Amino acid sequence: MTDTSSDLLIRTATEEDLPAIVAMLVDDPLGATRESPDDLTPYVAALKRLTDDPHQHVVVAVRAGRVVGTLQLTIVPGLSRKGSTRSIIEGVRVHADERGSGLGTRFIEWAIEQSRAENCSLVQLTSDVTRTDAHRFYERLGFTASHVGFKLQL
Repeated sequence: MTDTSSDLLIRTATEEDLPAIVAMLVDDPLGATRESPDDLTPYVAALKRLTDDPHQHVVVAVRAGRVVGTLQLTIVPGLSRKGSTRSIIEGVRVHADERGSGLGTRFIEWAIEQSRAENCSLVQLTSDVTRTDAHRFYERLGFTASHVGFKLQL
């Protein structure tokens, strides 16, 4: 599951990538309140669970040997929509130095291509209601705001 286009490499994330991934998660107004680069232990355990599950794809975008983006793609078989499979894009982060470079577009296009390869009939994602720039970005890529999301903290 590696994609190379020009100088960008999209590949499966490894434990060695976690410091860069967590740094991108923290470099975000919402992530700054819930992430911590001080102890990578929970991230190591989470990445192990994810990499052990064939329906989970945690990837990084690498340019010039440096991790500059990350996302998680989850493949979800289902009964609805006549037993179709869908994918969910989560945890999209692009390094601050790369924003506006087209990396985000290439990254989401990769996730859509991978979803097609996995025979998904639908790609979905959620975005925090405060992320209006992200909403415009996803709409520009063809996504529609079709649902209202709910969550319950446990």
